Amino acid sequence: MLDTGEKKVSISVKTSPADKKRAAEIFDSLGLNLSTAINIFIKKSIAEGGLPFEVKDPFYSEANQAELNRRFKKVTNNQNVHPHQLLDNEEQ
Repeated sequence: MLDTGEKKVSISVKTSPADKKRAAEIFDSLGLNLSTAINIFIKKSIAEGGLPFEVKDPFYSEANQAELNRRFKKVTNNQNVHPHQLLDNEEQ
């Protein structure tokens, strides 16, 4: 649905200059400017009734958790575990 007859309002968004530049380059390669890309995001969010993508922390991914569990079991069973000294705890 086009909003050709509706009055437009401005939205101010704060981001880093580097992120703005990178996003502008990506959208430019798609034939979009930042304003159009942000409007697409807003329209898609409205259609979805929330963010149009999943927001999650990759730390808790299934693969990462499996690797952490594997390493924890090795430490628990003293398998192939070698002590080391932390750099900030070096004796002088």
